Amino acid sequence: MARITYWNPEDERFWKAEGKKHAARNLWISVPSLMLAFIVWQIWSVVAIRLNDIGFHYTEEQLFTLAAIPGLVGATLRFVYTFAAGTMGGKTWTVISTAVLAIPAIGIGFAVQKPETPFTVMLILAALCGLGGGNFSSSSANISFFFPKKEKGTALGINGGLGNMGVSVVQFITPLVITSGTFAFVGGSQTLSNGKEIWIQNAAFVWVIPIVIVSLLALFKMDNVPGAKQSAADQFVIVKRKHTWIMTILYIGTFGSFIGYSAAFPLLLKSQFPEYIQLAFLGALVAAGARPVGGWISDKFGGARVTAYVFVIMSIGTLGVIYSLNAKQFAGFLVSFLILFLASGIGSGSTFQMIPNIFVPKEAAPVIGFTAAFAAYGSFLIPKLFGWSIKATGSYVTAFYFFIGFYIISFTLNWYYYQRKSTAAKVIAKQAG
Repeated sequence: MARITYWNPEDERFWKAEGKKHAARNLWISVPSLMLAFIVWQIWSVVAIRLNDIGFHYTEEQLFTLAAIPGLVGATLRFVYTFAAGTMGGKTWTVISTAVLAIPAIGIGFAVQKPETPFTVMLILAALCGLGGGNFSSSSANISFFFPKKEKGTALGINGGLGNMGVSVVQFITPLVITSGTFAFVGGSQTLSNGKEIWIQNAAFVWVIPIVIVSLLALFKMDNVPGAKQSAADQFVIVKRKHTWIMTILYIGTFGSFIGYSAAFPLLLKSQFPEYIQLAFLGALVAAGARPVGGWISDKFGGARVTAYVFVIMSIGTLGVIYSLNAKQFAGFLVSFLILFLASGIGSGSTFQMIPNIFVPKEAAPVIGFTAAFAAYGSFLIPKLFGWSIKATGSYVTAFYFFIGFYIISFTLNWYYYQRKSTAAKVIAKQAG
């Protein structure tokens, strides 16, 4: 495949004649790469709930910790990954960051077969899953270079939304593959208390071959965008921008909620409504599916307006979860949580759509990665907050009051800086710092 030597998606003639097809090819390879990253990143959200059933003896707080640690490491790695695509080239970094996902996938497959595996080893493997968490920042930054401004919201929504779908995929596929010996690539079965056999290692081993295939696709079919490379120092100027930090708060409220709730939802279901644990994948599915819609709607009606509605709906959904938990009412709990997931998915798309309209192109890409890095801490903080809440107060409800407070703050910031006519016009005209 010939190497691309010129790139200017804002040139309408170039875009229609050549640019669009190259951008589409890179996008549709980026999507499965990012999906696999999310699968590996969130694999503990479904593996953790099975460990005690097959002979492990972990406390509820330890299980929440295993689900949370990938979030902590992944969020931290995103700061590195944010600048990696611009420094090394998007294609080069996609190949590397996808291939290394095989390391935790193989490690988990062996470790979960032995109940005597030390908790420390499990923590290390959970931390290695954070490698998948870093990918979102580099993937989003890379894809933003390929598309003209008028299509960035939709493109980032597709990449992020379908990539985010990996959370739902791993939560849906895992219960299926662990019940079949067909996928038992290595090792024997484990026996549950009811005498039923499962192969929990399949939850990890089943992703190794797709990781290899997608890594090769990226190697041979993706492109490094000409002129997109920047030194880390050049990109790091974004930390001086006031709007970088404001958008970071907004994205924590949207994507941070999505990824944090996704990590904690299976454990919450098992704790409060164990008979419905098979529905754990629904939340992430709804949120991931809503993200491209959020990007598309925002391209049409404005990201700030959509984001405002999102925080209102998320607050209402959180109140519904609180009421349903107190009433021990599953239907209300599920509907309210799905509203939360739906709104967080749309908001993830709308906040990302806002960034290219606030920042010049060279800064928009690293800002996208930077905000995503902070937001990813939601995958660590939300499960840990739930663990603290149940330990300190005996209820998960306390944690939800913190979330409502954050949504109110986020709504206020969005209105003050991006919805008011007196400030929005100045911001959209290009940031002044």
